[in-house]
Amino acid sequence: MDPTVDASTIVLNILLYVLLPLWVVAGGVDWFCHRATNIESSAGLREALVHAVMGVQVGIPILLGLMFEVNVLVLIMCILAFVAHELVAHYDVKYAKDLREISIWETHAHSYLATLPFFIILLIVVRRWETFIDFITLNWAGSMHLQWREESLGVNGNFAVGYILFMLVFGVMPYLSEIYRCWKWERDNGVSTLPWRNS
Repeated sequence: MDPTVDASTIVLNILLYVLLPLWVVAGGVDWFCHRATNIESSAGLREALVHAVMGVQVGIPILLGLMFEVNVLVLIMCILAFVAHELVAHYDVKYAKDLREISIWETHAHSYLATLPFFIILLIVVRRWETFIDFITLNWAGSMHLQWREESLGVNGNFAVGYILFMLVFGVMPYLSEIYRCWKWERDNGVSTLPWRNS
């Protein structure tokens, strides 16, 4: 290991090569658990759509952090998305717990999916301490806009492109298939788990 590598670079590498991939892996484990408990015939399309909402709530801050400089605006959006994700995750488990089995593996996956965004934000704060101070002291002037990232990410500088493709294949596509599977089952069986369809 290069002894000249500074702490900020080490923190960035932990974010890029440990925490972000681990979030996708945990999401994949969660998806397999949904499939194993036949989500389409139990909690149904309603829960599948809730999963999609939670994916968007975490995916948008990740994309913002990969593509734009982390200023006060981006930090606020990340924090708000995290809070919203936690609220929806609570609703998800409350809704599904009596409709299908939530295995120990799924419980472990949920623990990662709930805590990883928090630790990602913490490490962003460590790297952007001045931005965090501006945030808590309400010194927001000049920091409430999106600015393309100047710092290259990853060993070859193309981490963002590779990660987005990785997330699409192993994070987005499985959950789109889950939505389709649930929608098809409910259509074929003439039922609906969506609250607005039953009102």
